[in-house]
Amino acid sequence: MKIKEIIVVEGRDDTTAIKRAVDADTIETNGSAIGDSVIEQIRLAQKTRGVIIFTDPDFPGEKIRKTVAEQVPGCKHAFITKPEARPKNGKGIGVEHASIEAIRNALKEIKEEMTDTDPIIDKDDLMTAGLIGGPKAKERREKLGVLLKIGYTNGKQLEKRLHMFQITKQTFAQAIEEIVREEQQND
Repeated sequence: MKIKEIIVVEGRDDTTAIKRAVDADTIETNGSAIGDSVIEQIRLAQKTRGVIIFTDPDFPGEKIRKTVAEQVPGCKHAFITKPEARPKNGKGIGVEHASIEAIRNALKEIKEEMTDTDPIIDKDDLMTAGLIGGPKAKERREKLGVLLKIGYTNGKQLEKRLHMFQITKQTFAQAIEEIVREEQQND
């Protein structure tokens, strides 16, 4: 599987894991304090070949994703879940621990940013669905992120990410129905 875009990852071990799974070039941020020279490389990559941001499903990874997306508009995004990012020994979390299959699947399901459109799903929809401000909100957001392949977000970021990836009301409603059904089966 050859990837045209350049993939932004956190470090060398992530690059190794990506190259095991696909034929691709990477840019490493080397942590969340992304330097101006790295941002310039990513901007050039975006102009010439396009960029896919593929960071760890944890707080530092999300911080890097947000920083790059703000500095370099129009990036694509690939996500893996926390279970996919855990090593067999259970210590740590990261793209470097993901299986070849998980990496390939994430790259097949990339999401593209769309920012110059009106939001489809608003804060009221999120409240009604129990995704913010409720006792099961965090758990529901985790499940929603997996179902929609948009990664985990906090309540504030969720509305923005749903808008950014143009998740439709129908897709959103189907995912919420599936989450509620699963909860009812487990009660």
